[in-house]
Formats: sequence, C-alpha cells, structure tokens
Amino acid sequence: MRIGELAERAGTSTRALRYYEAHGLVRAERGANGYRRYDEAELRVVREIRALLAVGFGLDDIRPFVACLRAGNASGDVCPDSVAVLRRKLAEVDAYLDRLGTVRRQLQTQLTEAIAHREEQCPHRRPQPCPR
Repeated sequence: MRIGELAERAGTSTRALRYYEAHGLVRAERGANGYRRYDEAELRVVREIRALLAVGFGLDDIRPFVACLRAGNASGDVCPDSVAVLRRKLAEVDAYLDRLGTVRRQLQTQLTEAIAHREEQCPHRRPQPCPR
C-alpha cells in the first residue's frame, strides 16, 4: 500500500509515518517510481507505535516492541526486551504517583491550615470578607 493509504488505515499522518521511518521504526520499500510501498505488516507496527506513544512511551522505548512484532510474534509485548521496558515504565509511573501523593498531602495540609487560620482570624461570619 502507499503511504497515504497506510496513514489513513492507521489513523495517522503521512508526516508521522516518514518520521517513524526516519527513526528506523517503520520500513518502506521503494517502487520504481520512488514512491514508498508498505506491506500489511507495517500497519500492525504503526498501530503498535501509536498505542505506545499515546501512553507516554518514547521512540527508543518502542523499539523492542517493533522488533518483537517483526520477529513474528502476535503481540509486541511478549518478548523479554519489551517486558523489561514495561517493567521500567511501570516503576516510573509508580514513582510519579508516589510524588503526586506527597504533593497532594502537602497541599491538603496547607489548605487545612489556611482554613483553620482564617477561621481563627474571622470567627464570626460576616457578609463582607475579613480584613487582610
């Protein structure tokens, strides 16, 4: 298939396909006219690339998944190198969630203290705001 058809079927742009090709993730043959030609297997590769990009993987992280598909596997995540990337990415996400939890607790504490301080400053409710 030509680049436009692959782009349409994969839900991406021809520019993205050229970018993936320039980074060695997608393979195209060149016809006698110089046009890129892709076989059906590249559609699976492009869909895998797009799915992994959508969840935050970088191109270098995606390489093992593409290699796994090219090795004839039904899925790009069944090979040892792919599993290693998944484990590493999961550890990164867990660390990020831990940091977010810490930030959330700090913000909650600050908010609670701010509300308590405001209530100490303004123990009675008035229609106008408390002086600053």
